[in-house]
Formats: sequence, structure tokens, C-alpha cells
Amino acid sequence: MDVGRPRAGALGNAVSNPTRLEIPDGSPFGTDNLPYGVFSTPGSAPRIGVRVGESVVDLAATLGDDVFASPSLNAFMAQGKPRWDEVRERVGALVAGEVPAAAVHAAAAVTLHLPFEVADYVDFYASEHHAANVGRILRPDAEPLLPNWKHLPVGYHGRSSTVVVSGTEITRPCGQKARPDGPVFGPTERLDLEVELGFVVGTGSRMGTRLATADFAEHVFGVVLVNDWSARDIQAWEYQPLGPHLGKSFATSISPWVVPLAALERARVPGPVQDPAVLPYLRDDRDRGLDIDFALRWNGQLVSYPAYRDMYWSPAQMLAHLTAAGAACSTGDLYASGTVSGPTPGERGALIELTWGGRDPVDVAGRPSTFLEDGDEVVISATAPGTGGGRIGLGEVAGRIAAARQ
Repeated sequence: MDVGRPRAGALGNAVSNPTRLEIPDGSPFGTDNLPYGVFSTPGSAPRIGVRVGESVVDLAATLGDDVFASPSLNAFMAQGKPRWDEVRERVGALVAGEVPAAAVHAAAAVTLHLPFEVADYVDFYASEHHAANVGRILRPDAEPLLPNWKHLPVGYHGRSSTVVVSGTEITRPCGQKARPDGPVFGPTERLDLEVELGFVVGTGSRMGTRLATADFAEHVFGVVLVNDWSARDIQAWEYQPLGPHLGKSFATSISPWVVPLAALERARVPGPVQDPAVLPYLRDDRDRGLDIDFALRWNGQLVSYPAYRDMYWSPAQMLAHLTAAGAACSTGDLYASGTVSGPTPGERGALIELTWGGRDPVDVAGRPSTFLEDGDEVVISATAPGTGGGRIGLGEVAGRIAAARQ
């Protein structure tokens, strides 16, 4: 199969019944967004589509290119930035005109799948507000930030096999928890969520090479929303001295739509001043921040609205640090920002912060709540300025908690 080239006659029959896409005013999925995902319809195999308004457009059927008949974005992403730009231009022209009716599906009627094969997963800790809050909660008599925090983007290596698409049920994990007379094994009692932004690597790098901050846009294809579920009691007992393990590795949820970096050009804003100055390999002189507003809903109730613009470490700096020792990155790698939090209580992106370690319950539909209970549902959504002057949507990432398996 010659991927990347149209199939002869692929559009011939479909064009005979064209339709125009209707995009409601103010839609977060207008033509300045055009996120990619993998979808299926009853009786059909998963393939790549683009979200436009309340519709999903089948790209294999409209562009006549077998790379979009794949159940994953990986092969397309591996073709590189010139190809991404070319396809985005073609898709923009396509959806502005007439589209084969058979290639258009109602967004509410399709099944969405994990949009790419996750090759590797790293999670960072890039919010100063979050890191400082957690430091004050866990180490109240010490400096909130550890000595290395303002010198490098702190992160940990997660498990790619437990990255799941939005809507996947999250089973309460079990592990060791500390007790005064010794550890016990059982379900976590402090199940948490984390509002995060994830970055999807489109083209990789060779082992032994380093990527610079200026290489970011050539290698990162787009962004997804991330909920990095956390078992705080399991994490507290096991994380010293080597960091998170079972308290983090049981599930990470991502949104089904990958928003291309090109759709976020108007979202670029200056990042916070970095003091002390970072080492040369981490210098990033461009606008480092992203003006993205999140909303966190717990059982349907809005409990927090974190903003990404205040994140201390930029995604370009995270990528540069990730490869600084010579580690290769690959198509399909996912790295996430860590919890997005702001300076006020209403902008905290994790329950450990919102409830101050469980000390201050949040009222959720009349129930005083600290950490997640079985049956609870968490939904994270986000928007950003679009190139057309309105706001574009990054979709949502949702998950419901199921009881631990015995």
C-alpha cells in the first residue's frame, strides 16, 4: 500500500451526493479547529475523522488516502510537519465546500477510540502553584518547592499501556497503604484526579541526540486533555525514594480529539518569568504559555476552573529536557504537563489541593466530599482562543469510578 497518496477514483461515487456542513454559531469545533480522532460506526472498522461542528468527516472517504483508513493517527503523524500542514489546508478547503454525504456522520452517533497508539508516556510537574500547594500540604514546616524545581521540569515515567480514551471506566486500584502498625494492602481510600494538558509527539528523534526548545513545533503534532488519576495514599507510602509507581500507573485518561498545534497559534501568550535563569538548553525565547481555560466537573458540578497560561515550564522546555540525556522520542509518545493549577482556590486542578489534603471537604450536590467515591464521574473540558476570533474546544475527558476488584 502506498500510504500518503490518494486512491484513484476514491471520491468518484461519493461525490454524486454532496452536502454542506452546517456549523452552529459559536461552535467550539469550527474550521479554525479541525481536530483529528479515530471513530467507528455500527458495522465499520475504526478510521480517522475530523470533527466539524456536530459532525465527524471520514477522511479516508473524502481525501482518498489509505493512511486515514488506519485505526490510529500514528502513520499520518509520522509523515511530518509539511504533510500535517498540507492535509490541514486540504481539510479546511474540503469542509468549507461540499462534502460527500456518505462521509459525514453525526458526532453523537459515532464511537470514539484511542486516537493514537501510545508509544511512551512521561508526566511532568510544571505548575508552580500546584507544586507549592502540594509542598505546603505534605511538608508544612519546610520550603514548599524542592531545591531542583525551578532548575528543571520535574517528571516521572508512566505506563503507556494504561492510557485509555475518555469514557473508559476507571477501576479503583489496590496497593499498599501506611498504617501505624505497618502497611496494609487494599483499595485506595484517597482516589484523586489531575487536570492536565498532554502533548502528542508526531515525529521522533534518534537515540543519542537532543532536541532544542526551537524543535518543538517540528516534532509535536497536537494536544489532548489528560486526567492522570492518582491514588494518594498508595503514592504517599511508595514514592520515596524513586517516585510514583502503583499510585499513578493504573490509569491515565485522554480526550478522543487531538487538536493540532496549528489551531493554537492565537493561544500563545508569554509565560511566567523564570527566576533563576534556566540553563542554556532550556531557554525558550518565544511566547511559552498557552491561554487555555479548563473546567472541572465532579458529578456534574463545576468545582474548579484552572488556567494553563500560568504554567511555569513550557511544553518546549519539557520536550528539551525529556531528550537532554539522549533518550529517543517516538511517534505516538505522550507527555503531560502535570496538574494545572492557579493562584486561587477555585483554580486548583487536583482534589488534594481543592480539599487541602482532605481537611476541607467540597460540597458536591449536598455531599461533603474529599476524594473520589465509587460511582463518581469526573469530566474535564477546555477551550482556547481560535484563529477565527472565537474560542475553540479541546473536547472533554471523562471517567467514572468503579469499585475495586476483589
